[in-house]
Amino acid sequence: MIQTVIFDMDGVIVDTEPVHRYAYFQQFSELGIDVTEEMFTSFTGTSTRNTFQRVKDIFQLEHDVEAMIERKRTIFNDAFDNKKDLELLPGVEDLIKDFHQKGMQLILASSASKVTIERVFNRFKLHDYFTHKVSGEDFPKSKPHPAIFEFAATLSIAPKENCIIIEDSTNGIKAAKAAGIFCVAYNSFHSKDQDLSEADLVINHFNEINFEVVAQYKS
Repeated sequence: MIQTVIFDMDGVIVDTEPVHRYAYFQQFSELGIDVTEEMFTSFTGTSTRNTFQRVKDIFQLEHDVEAMIERKRTIFNDAFDNKKDLELLPGVEDLIKDFHQKGMQLILASSASKVTIERVFNRFKLHDYFTHKVSGEDFPKSKPHPAIFEFAATLSIAPKENCIIIEDSTNGIKAAKAAGIFCVAYNSFHSKDQDLSEADLVINHFNEINFEVVAQYKS
């Protein structure tokens, strides 16, 4: 029986991707580099630190990675605070509350920074529902490396065989499967460029699952 649900955040709980995209491309412009759509898509699910490390290597930049992270964070925070229409994705709040009310443990495992996670959780009052929040900035390797999910599973009240992961990106799904954990892929409008084929289950809306359905899954 599934006892723990591990959620990704961007593209699953809230769509901050347009804000991240704006911040990244604003900074790419400042750096004077041309990042293609294909290249940018390949960064999906990767931590900010590892994204800028890859950008630095590809374009042979002399800029300090930490300085680039801070600049991008500043641009993002300014845009985030001014985006009045930022909402949780359809159905996810009801699903989170359903899981929580019926005793399912919820853990967040996101490539986002701790600062961004806290901003989202504060804005939408999500703290009470999750026992742990894990940030990709604490791991040297980003998704598709399974480290973040392997660690999240150690925080579970049950073995990883009794966990599932909800993801929306190619890299996130690969990480979940590499960690040996059942993966539900959320096929949203924002996932259209992502390969969800390795997921154990693909859903198009969060109303397709609930506590009773998820509890019966088997890793």
